[in-house]
Amino acid sequence: MAAVADTQVVKAPRRTARQGTARPAIWRWVVLLIAAVYFLVPLLVAFRFAGIKSFGSVISQSGFTSSLGLSVRLAVVTTVITIVLMLPTTVYVHLRLPRVRRLMEGITILPIVIPPVVLIVGVLQIAPGPLKGTPYLLALEYVILAMPFAYRSIDAGLRAMDLKTIVEASNSLGANWVNTLLRVVLPNLTTALLSAVVLTVALVLGEYTMASLALYQTFPVWIYVNSQYSGQISVAASLLSLFVTWLFLMAITVAGTRRSRKKGGGAVTLFTAGRQETRGN
Repeated sequence: MAAVADTQVVKAPRRTARQGTARPAIWRWVVLLIAAVYFLVPLLVAFRFAGIKSFGSVISQSGFTSSLGLSVRLAVVTTVITIVLMLPTTVYVHLRLPRVRRLMEGITILPIVIPPVVLIVGVLQIAPGPLKGTPYLLALEYVILAMPFAYRSIDAGLRAMDLKTIVEASNSLGANWVNTLLRVVLPNLTTALLSAVVLTVALVLGEYTMASLALYQTFPVWIYVNSQYSGQISVAASLLSLFVTWLFLMAITVAGTRRSRKKGGGAVTLFTAGRQETRGN
């Protein structure tokens, strides 16, 4: 009887554990199914409304290539400026001015609080003449809009690593500040930088208010203008814009992931950077 009782006591927790692991898996699939229906059904309805012929008409419309090319160029320029400005600034604040973090968080949240209409109107009033005549004025505005997302992505990546120890080890091996930033800190921030790049590109490719007020025909502005003439072409252009954005972001993610795998760990990069710097000196 004692043996039977012991066997029953042992089996009961096993059944409970199996049920406990099965229930989260079921609910996970249920949530994914609901999310898929929520996002895919409107896209399928829009695709059916537009029709296959509308996609061919969108590409042949005047201004399609120029507006899409302008949006892509602005996305590239904005991303480069944002990373070049935010990465060294955030690293320096973490290393030298840790008390300024809260102030930086407050400053970088301002573009979300201030309406884009106020930003673009103010910039158009104070911008110099040559800068007003170029669409790359929008890139500077988009840098401000992307600042909250880029700063928080990089800040989260820096908090997840022992930045002070890594930098001190790199300096002890003979690497200077630039070499440490590019060859030691940067490889350890691949995921954070990818998040910042993806958010910045998505913001630029979907922004409408500033571009329309500055009288530049980016791809979102072109979609709105053509929606006044044909609803099917407008829906087809919106779906094409969504597909181009998704394809662009997937390419960035895949390229960044492969690059991080090739570079390997931060310790190897740290040793290589310090040794190469020492040899150069």
